[in-house]
Amino acid sequence: MDLGRRALDVAPELLGCVLRFRGVAVRLVEVEAYEGAEDPASHAWRGKTARNASMFDAGGRIYVYTMHGYACMNIVCGPEGLASAVLVRAGEVVEGLAEARSRRPRVRDDWLARGPGNLCRSLGITRADDGTEFGDSGLELLPGTPPDAVAVGPRVNVSRAWDRPWRFWDAASPAVSAAKRHPAVRAGSTGGQASG
Repeated sequence: MDLGRRALDVAPELLGCVLRFRGVAVRLVEVEAYEGAEDPASHAWRGKTARNASMFDAGGRIYVYTMHGYACMNIVCGPEGLASAVLVRAGEVVEGLAEARSRRPRVRDDWLARGPGNLCRSLGITRADDGTEFGDSGLELLPGTPPDAVAVGPRVNVSRAWDRPWRFWDAASPAVSAAKRHPAVRAGSTGGQASG
């Protein structure tokens, strides 16, 4: 897959691809695009910082940040300096089920990688993996089976530019995360939280 393109172009094509790391592989079923300086919901909207520096690298690596104590992962896209990335929101475990279960005990199988923090836990991804390139340390992004039907809608749990239809998901997958609106959006506020 050509990750040198913008996140909005790459995101729907990631559905069905397989992400493999540390003994577990997941088929991607839900993603969200974030477009850097043009996107007030992006971590890169206000420019480069120590935290988001890997977003500004050329496509083909991951940007990992933490939220509420959990790692969340974006696939960096586009040319160097653009800060375009796709938040990986959910997947279905297709290899390494026992390993994923050991990382998320007492969770039903189709929810092992449901939600961005749970997906990273299932794959063993931590903030220390920020900046890892595909092909390094066993991190792989492989072609898979695209969904029969792709749904499109607003992004989840962000309060800025939340209504942009930049979330894509496999309409038939039980692993797709719950579509929650940020509390500030529910309350009618325009300020708030960024993601990706």
